[in-house]
Amino acid sequence: MYDLIIIGGGPAGLAAGIYAVRFGLETLILERNEISGQISMADIVENYPGFSSISGPELMEKYRTHALEAGVKTKITEVVSIRTEGAKKIVSTDSGDLEAKALIIATGANPKHLNVPGEKELISKGVSYCAICDGPFFKNKTVVVVGGGNSAVTDALLLSKIAQKVYLVHRRDRLRAAKILQDRAIATPNIEFILNTLVLEIVGGGEGIKKVEKVILQDRNSKESRELSTNGVFIYVGIHPNTEFVSVEKNNEGFIKTGRWLETSEKGIYAAGDCRDTPIWQLVAAVSDGAIAATAANEYVESLK
Repeated sequence: MYDLIIIGGGPAGLAAGIYAVRFGLETLILERNEISGQISMADIVENYPGFSSISGPELMEKYRTHALEAGVKTKITEVVSIRTEGAKKIVSTDSGDLEAKALIIATGANPKHLNVPGEKELISKGVSYCAICDGPFFKNKTVVVVGGGNSAVTDALLLSKIAQKVYLVHRRDRLRAAKILQDRAIATPNIEFILNTLVLEIVGGGEGIKKVEKVILQDRNSKESRELSTNGVFIYVGIHPNTEFVSVEKNNEGFIKTGRWLETSEKGIYAAGDCRDTPIWQLVAAVSDGAIAATAANEYVESLK
């Protein structure tokens, strides 16, 4: 039996692991694939203390190296469900059951979909949720970025270095991104803003395997619709938590509710990072969550002795 199992190997999970092994806890991190954490898909990170500018993958590699050197054990497996039996937690995975005295859920979140016609059918055929992953396929082409937050504007800036033209479509009359990002985007000549506008449909065309050809847009004020030709659509309209496998109290959107020490409604289970109901979904907050959750889990394991 492990003292602590951490489900999720992103920034929150790795930070929790580093703290946990320093407390002397026998700790295991479970991750469903080698590449974890939304930060792995970030081109440039500029708001994490200590690094004025660093790529997301490079920062994740530093986290991972630190955790492994600290003695954190990791295992690639898919978690199916969690249950409590007395004082122990049973984690059912696709490779068998694991037991622990305490758990930290740090499974993060995935991008939300627009849920418009054509989106699902054209994923990987011009529809993407990650510019750093798929941006190079659109060299000297036209792309549409949907969203108005930090992720949307950051990736619009990234795409502006690759694509010939970038349209940033946002449903509101102003962006939500940090001012420094907005200023950069405004100053970028091949980025054009289309505000107060909805994406109604993503249309594919061409012979054989269809690829994104255009989007149907609707002005929210006039209700008039129009077509916009594009080779790709990058969608950034929020995130959905990966919490379906655990039965603890959640909010209406599925984010786990936690207390001051990030405890959930189930004793001995804690949550950290983007999967929990948090005021901000930011890298620095996720790392802080990991440290707090590990500290709380240590106190809980000690109380069992």
